[in-house]
This record gives sequence, C-alpha cells and structure tokens, in this order.
Amino acid sequence: MSTPIKTVKSSARPGRSLAILAVIILGLLVTALIQGATSVKLGLDLRGGTSVTLQPRASNASDKVTSEAIDQAVSIIRQRVNSLGVAESEVSAQGSGTNRQIVISVPGDSGRRVVDLVGQTAELRFRQVLATGSGVPAASDTSTAATPVNGVTPELNAKYASLDCTNIANLEGTGTDNPSDTIAACSRDGGTKYILAPAEVLGRQVSKAAAGIATQSGNQWIVTLDFNGEGTSAFGALTSRVTSLGAPLNQVAIVLDGLVVSAPTINEAIPSGSAQISGSFTSTEAQDLANVLKYGALPLAFDRGEVQQVSPTLGSEQLSAGLLAGLLGLGLVLIYSMLYYRGLGIVTVGSLAIAAGLLYLLFLVLGETIGFTLTLAGIAGAIVAIGVTADSIIVYFERIRDEVREGRSLRSAVESGWVKARHTIIVADAVSLISALLLYFFAVGGVRGFAFTLGLTTLVDLLVVFMFTKPLVTVLARLHFFSSGHRLSGFSAKSIGLKNLTEKVEA
Repeated sequence: MSTPIKTVKSSARPGRSLAILAVIILGLLVTALIQGATSVKLGLDLRGGTSVTLQPRASNASDKVTSEAIDQAVSIIRQRVNSLGVAESEVSAQGSGTNRQIVISVPGDSGRRVVDLVGQTAELRFRQVLATGSGVPAASDTSTAATPVNGVTPELNAKYASLDCTNIANLEGTGTDNPSDTIAACSRDGGTKYILAPAEVLGRQVSKAAAGIATQSGNQWIVTLDFNGEGTSAFGALTSRVTSLGAPLNQVAIVLDGLVVSAPTINEAIPSGSAQISGSFTSTEAQDLANVLKYGALPLAFDRGEVQQVSPTLGSEQLSAGLLAGLLGLGLVLIYSMLYYRGLGIVTVGSLAIAAGLLYLLFLVLGETIGFTLTLAGIAGAIVAIGVTADSIIVYFERIRDEVREGRSLRSAVESGWVKARHTIIVADAVSLISALLLYFFAVGGVRGFAFTLGLTTLVDLLVVFMFTKPLVTVLARLHFFSSGHRLSGFSAKSIGLKNLTEKVEA
C-alpha cells in the first residue's frame, strides 16, 4: 500500500529573504566606503612588511636565558601581536639552545609600531614615592633630596641629583631595575624625577587590563587594572600604609618599563583589587599599554636589532597563480552545473556570484576593523570554500529531484526538499566550521589564515544558501518554464530520470 503524497504548504517569503540579503550587502558596502577600504589588504607573503630580530638577555644578573624562557617570550609576543588585530604575523624563535633569537615579521607599513610595542618588557611595578623634583638638574645641586629618607643612600642621592630627565637616553625605559631596590627614575614625559622605594606590587599580580575613557576627568583615556588575590592584598596594604603620610610619601608611583607613568596621591585605602593608570594618554597609547599588560611581562629583556623591510616572499606571480587557480575551479564548477542542471544552473551562478561579492566586502571591512590580511593560505581556504558552497547547492537540487520523482509538483518539491536538505547542509557546514575553529586556535602562521578564511566562507555559504539560493529556487518554481518540465529547465523527465513525467500544477 503506497503512502499518499501530502502537499507541503509554502510559508516561504522569498521576497523578504532576498530583501534582507540586499540590506546586508548594502550595509557592508556602505561600511567599506565609510572606512575608505578600496582594496583587500595582502599578507606578509604577498606584500612584504617589517621584520626585526630580538636578541634575548637576562633582565637581572641572577637570571639566566633558558630555552623555556625564550618559548614563553615567543608565546607572549604572539599574543600581543594578535591582540592588536594584526593578522598573518610571524613570530618565531630561530637558532638552537639558549642562543636562539626571536624574529617578528608583520605585514604592511604599520609594522614598526607593532615591533616597537611587542618587545617591551612591560614590567609594571607600584612603588612608594620617597622624593620628587624637577626633571632638569640644577647646576649647583648636589643632593636634591633635602630631607634624608630611610633607605636612600648617599650614592642614590647623588644619582638622583645628577639625573637629567630631558636627556632622551633616560626616557627610553629599560625595565632592568630590580624590584627590591630603591631607585631613581624619570617620569614618562621627562618633567619630573623621583626616588622610589622597593616595589610592593608587581606586573605578574595583574589579572586584567583594559583601556577606557574616564568621563569624570574630562574624557581622558585611562587604563584600568584588576589584581589577583596576591596583588589585591599587596595593593591594599600599600595604599593603607601611605594614606596617613605627608607628601610626597603618600604618593604611589606606577612604574612601567623603568619609567614613572603616574604618581597619584593616595587619599584612602584601596582594598578592592582594582586600580587605574592615568597619564594624558592618547587612545592608541592607552590601548597599547593595556594590551601589553594584559599578557604579562616578558621573562627576558631584549637587545633590538635593525628593523628591516621584508620583500614579498611569493610576489605578484604567485598571487596571480593562486587567483587563476581559483577562477579555473570556479569556472569548472559553473560549466558542470550548467551542463548537468541546465536552466537550474543559473541558481548556482547567482549563488556563487553573491558569495564572492559578500566575501570580498567582508575582506575589505575586516581589513580595516581587525587588521585582516589575505595570504596565499587564505586564498586556498577561499578556493576550498567554492566546493563547500557548490556542495550545499547540489544537495538541495538533488533533494528537489527526489521529491519530484516521488510524485510531488515542483512547487511542493521545492519546499519539502528544502526541509530535508537544510539539515544536511547545516551538518556539513558545521563540520567545516569545527575544523576551521580547531585549526585557528591550535595552529600558528599561515595555517591560521587558511582556517580563518575557511570558517568565514563557510558562514557566507550558510547565509547565501538560506537567503538567496532557496528563495531564488522558490521564485523559479513558479515559472511555467520550470514547472512544466521543459527540456532545458533541469526538471525534464530525462533530467530527473523518469520515462514519463506529467506536469503538475498546484491550485
């Protein structure tokens, strides 16, 4: 006994889906125009960039340069580069044993700023202020620490007196100061110099850092910090102790990389484990500082080699070859689709064209928003995605044909076939997304570029199939050319595999 065929009522609104897709495309286009993005940013292998070699050395005489410390430094530097939104950068250790060097290569013309940033030791230290004075030494000054302070030796007083904070060499920051020593240091802008007590709170005790705007102080950029349990206790004890002291002993200097960023007066104890650094930051300075602190202090100090421009390692010929391979693959898919599916092949052509347009606009927008750059590995990911999109379309087409063979009209088959096909499409794309995510988070270098592009194009595939392919097929199924089973429609008896096919028209 055969099962009766039930008509699937269509609740689809193809016009609405197509309109939403048009709005998305228009939104991306307007965003790209506002950003001024006119071309896709190319990666290090296609465009070249900036490279620097860092020679590691121990921060303190008692420390050693170990292989483990170098590996940790590579990991931290890579995190810092990624946090800045610089895609396709290369951070690696070259050489053997403890003689290894760290090589940082960043695509594009903005690499110098990144290279300057990632090599900072960025050891944050909170020190009580013992003495303060002008950054310009007076000619007759022999000891500007007029009132002797416990722990300040004559040698340190003399060094403090002669310290010239207008000298650029004294404002470069080294981060080599021992946290247990009393030191003389300059402010970041060179206007003030300090004698500072041993550090009581260290950078490793910072659990979180973020840049923001303090509206209550005139929309100034600040960096907020949260301490871990050890840091919360230490910072609470420090602020409690200095609150009742007179100036300048009631100030706590925030020292970064050997320079005083800020030295606020402590009016009350701060036991909450949260603090903020202010110092007339620009937005870039605040964000850079937060990113450096977020991933901790480097375990080593570095001597920086010459910063060099890197020529493209692949060049325009390889880029042309990659694009040619993609176009050939796309062309073969379109030719096969038109020959096998006849008139229905226009859906494939339209879907792949929309997917390509969306992907290009996303490359433009992401290049400006997160620093995305396209490499040869990324091009390979996009080429692989052509097959992913074509598979989704073919799955749907074959489901429709199955439904028509079972006796449904074309309009009914379009809806019932979609119900069955979309589950398969979602599962297949989910597998691609999981693979892309695993590759992205557990790989480095060019493999991450491949994974990112593969994941992005897979999401585009889902959007196109749901918002364009299905609605377009719904519209075409209402046309007599397709519903009548015309020999060029892709739904003729011969195409579907039936000897006789009677036209079915829904009421």
